[in-house]
Amino acid sequence: MERAARVQLPGPRIRRHRPRRRRAARGGHFPRRAGGTHPPQQLPRPPRPAPPPPDVPMERSKHDLVDKMPYLFVRVVRARGLPAGAHPHVRVAAGGRHASTREARRGAFFEWDQTFAFKRDPAIDSPGPTLEVSVWDLPPDADVSIADDRSFLGGLCFDTADVHARDPPDGPLATQWYRLEGGRRLAGADLMVATWAGTQADEAFGEAWKADSPSASSFSAAVASRAKVYVSPKLWLLRLTVIEAQDTLTAAPPRDAGIAVRGTLGFQTLKTRTTPVNRNGGPAWNEDLVFVAAEPFIDDDCFVISLEVRYGKEAFPVGSASISLAAIERRVDDRKVASKWLDLLPSDEAMRKVGNRAAMHMHGGRLHVRVCLDGGYHVADEPPYASSDFRPSARQLWRPPIGVLELGIVGCKGLLPMRTADGKGCTDAYAVAKYGPKWARTRTICDSFDPAWNEQYTWPVYDPCTVLTVGVFDDPLQSLPPDEGKDAACSRPMGKVRIRLSTLENGRVYRGAYPLILMLPTGAKRMGDVELAVRFATSGTALDVLHMYGQPVLPAMHHLRPILSVNREALRLAAARISVAHLARAEPPLRREAAMWMLDAAEPRGFSMRKLRANWNRAVAALSWVADAARWAEDTRSWRNPTATTMAHAVLVLLAWHPDLIVPTLTLHVAAVGVWKYRRRPRAPAPHPCVRASMAEAPDREELDEEFDTIPSAKTAEVVRARYDRARMVGARLQAMVGDVATQAERLRALVSWRDPRATGMFVVLCVVVAMVLYMVPMKVVAVVAGFYYLRHPMFRDRMPAPVINFFRRLPSMSERIM
Repeated sequence: MERAARVQLPGPRIRRHRPRRRRAARGGHFPRRAGGTHPPQQLPRPPRPAPPPPDVPMERSKHDLVDKMPYLFVRVVRARGLPAGAHPHVRVAAGGRHASTREARRGAFFEWDQTFAFKRDPAIDSPGPTLEVSVWDLPPDADVSIADDRSFLGGLCFDTADVHARDPPDGPLATQWYRLEGGRRLAGADLMVATWAGTQADEAFGEAWKADSPSASSFSAAVASRAKVYVSPKLWLLRLTVIEAQDTLTAAPPRDAGIAVRGTLGFQTLKTRTTPVNRNGGPAWNEDLVFVAAEPFIDDDCFVISLEVRYGKEAFPVGSASISLAAIERRVDDRKVASKWLDLLPSDEAMRKVGNRAAMHMHGGRLHVRVCLDGGYHVADEPPYASSDFRPSARQLWRPPIGVLELGIVGCKGLLPMRTADGKGCTDAYAVAKYGPKWARTRTICDSFDPAWNEQYTWPVYDPCTVLTVGVFDDPLQSLPPDEGKDAACSRPMGKVRIRLSTLENGRVYRGAYPLILMLPTGAKRMGDVELAVRFATSGTALDVLHMYGQPVLPAMHHLRPILSVNREALRLAAARISVAHLARAEPPLRREAAMWMLDAAEPRGFSMRKLRANWNRAVAALSWVADAARWAEDTRSWRNPTATTMAHAVLVLLAWHPDLIVPTLTLHVAAVGVWKYRRRPRAPAPHPCVRASMAEAPDREELDEEFDTIPSAKTAEVVRARYDRARMVGARLQAMVGDVATQAERLRALVSWRDPRATGMFVVLCVVVAMVLYMVPMKVVAVVAGFYYLRHPMFRDRMPAPVINFFRRLPSMSERIM
């Protein structure tokens, strides 16, 4: 951040320009008429406008979720009357801060057309009583404090107390010509300037230079720190169905040779299974290969299909063909696309490699394929648990939006220093919000641990069960010394916040500070707090939103022709790479590392013992009601509370004689539990990660080091061997658990398999006896007798296991036959 004392312009004192202020009429007072005094007349009230229809999103003020930040704006447009050989730039100084324009563009005038914004604080008289605008015949980065008077071309001085205030929806303030004074080299030069007082809601704020922005040595670096909105590309699934090939080989190939088809689209490469060459006909596959493609499709984007022969560990291309993405047929349903035969161009590489060894005579041949762009799928670039959009690629399949999501990024508090500059810690923070295909990036605030952005963004909502993601990053220095290295030029994350829209009430504003927790190799660390304001307002009726809960989450094609689960993560990572590459080509670009971290695609993570324990605890906590029900049943049958056990007998008799009350009783009980827990419902969303649920309160350093290790491992052989032994121990426990489950299932099947003739005979006879008893005795009596027997007093029980359990444990299994 550039800091300098107020510039004292050389030459004579420049008179201050006081822009005229519009005189506003006070409410209730009217000007007098020439003929005397007349009392004011009551004006008719205009009719109250009708409310908007329910299907139209409600329009709100632009920055009603965040705090207003007053700014002093200065727009420098052009100058005239300056020397023809000059290379002028304009310097704006206010409150000890100064900024310079770039060098003027020459034409009929000297053009700049740049806007500067200085933060105002009336409580401390900031940015000061005066605003100074001066023109210098020097480079923009020159030090004017040591320049001579001949470089000074003139200047202006404004009183900040008299600057006109405007607030949207007012139109932009008109620029005016001001005579430059104080210059010794010329007379009669004019500068077109406009000054006004506004807030961050001003339309000029986005492109203006801010006093709290990082001080950059180049104009392009300053532009890269501005607030911008980005849009991800529309992604399609490219499906290649490989049917068969013909006329690929003219002579018999070696016995161990196989043939396969490889598809390549950019960095994506997929291969079919290797099929032995059929001597009586061409090889056949009938296999699908799925790729991710991004619009717009142009003729230069080609999809390459190649046929290769695999002999041993080597692969030799036989021929290839390319298809333009713009010429591929699109579909939005599961209709069958017409197949085509492709003529493969021959490859000389295979003959050079295999000719003398295998004596294969190969030429291109033909390939029977079916290629199409599937628009009925949703191509996800986010993990399933944090998806913000489920719409298909084809726009004609989209549903209308059901509401509007408004996010106000207020600021951060207590951020930690991310790097050292000039011997002290500093942080240049900016925030990124992502929902659907729209990304929003706030401006970068320089050298502040408590940055205040107060920016507001809006998204249309098509599904309430989606997630909004907000991340905070440290912006790297725009001009780094060569010895800083590549890592210093990357945006480093400081934390992430996720908010599920289904947890928000309609029209309510949720504003609060949420901790930024980052998982590091040393453990979980709190990097600071971020303050957000969120509002989700539905545009339709409540029935429209409730109707969405009964609709499938994914489009219909995911259910008609589902994608294999083994391919979903690979397709997501490919979609994330394509989206990040598209955002990196914007101007200014959204940094690649920031976008990858927001999409959880930065780097593949391997096995994590911490996450394994966390998921186990999640499963135990989710099924705790089963354990509570079993504990209650055990307490009831143990007569620990005789009154409760007696009531259980009565309820059992009532339900046995009136079985039609069983289902209503269960549903009423569940409803009562929900009503009872309503008073303890969460009052605000919990978007920040839970350290306790993540098992990150006191993690083991060795486990964290293993979790953050790369794939393949970068550790020494001894460390890898120790981790492998520990993984073997965990695998042995899982092996024993799977074996126990298999044993119980095999014992259940052994009841009727006659592997143990005596046990199966006893079981068959017992089933016949039970059938006869249930046929002769009413079911009500059987249910009451069974319930009373289960709830009998402990004095009538034996501590030994029941005969039924003993019989089941004696059944045979396959455990003794496993080697």
